[in-house]
Amino acid sequence: MASLTPHASRRYAAEHRGQDDASVGELLSTVTSDVQQLLRQEAELAKAEIREEATKAGKAAGMFGGAGFAGYMVALFLSLAAMFGLGNVMDLGWAALIVTAVWAVIGLILYRRGRTQMRTVSPKPERTMQTLKEDMQWARHPTR
Repeated sequence: MASLTPHASRRYAAEHRGQDDASVGELLSTVTSDVQQLLRQEAELAKAEIREEATKAGKAAGMFGGAGFAGYMVALFLSLAAMFGLGNVMDLGWAALIVTAVWAVIGLILYRRGRTQMRTVSPKPERTMQTLKEDMQWARHPTR
């Protein structure tokens, strides 16, 4: 039992004192039960991590939404100002077309950068996956 974590080995020792004469089957059943409980706890931890990350992402998305709307209003009024400013030197229709083309280029650049960023998102709970791998290795070879 040397490879158990300190907490798990103390708990195991406390639960199994006086069972020196227990059969191998009973001991194996107890270990199996403990491993099952550990795996259930790890699954709950993964769910909690995912909920926590989703909550943070939701709050950030709300803030981005508000910032996006404010940015939209700024861009709208700056675009109108640019269009009317260009309208002093050329026909208003051509000025509107130029401002629209500038926004189309900006939109394309933002789309490509957003797509690149989205490819780096990892939805897996990394810490829990690592501890689950360690638990499975221990379950396969508990005496190591």
